[in-house]
Amino acid sequence: MQAKLIEIREILRAALPDAEERISWSMPTYWKGRNIIHFAASKKHLGLYPGGEATTVFAEELRGWDVCKGTIRLPWKNELPTELIQRIARWCYEEYSS
Repeated sequence: MQAKLIEIREILRAALPDAEERISWSMPTYWKGRNIIHFAASKKHLGLYPGGEATTVFAEELRGWDVCKGTIRLPWKNELPTELIQRIARWCYEEYSS
């Protein structure tokens, strides 16, 4: 579990080098003028929270993943979709940063 948390942090830091890391809503958050994207550990999955607009835009690519209302649930047993996470994070940065 800890290794996946470190991995998601590295993926997001690489995708969002200008964003500030903060804790918001009790979750690691990337911020640039406002919250951009969050992640958190749950018992059965790693939650990625890019917001509802992002999950709609990337709906086709997220097919097969557990997605609802701005949440992407990534099971601990699965490999992280690094490239997709980076594209979603960059899209959120472009849309949400100020």
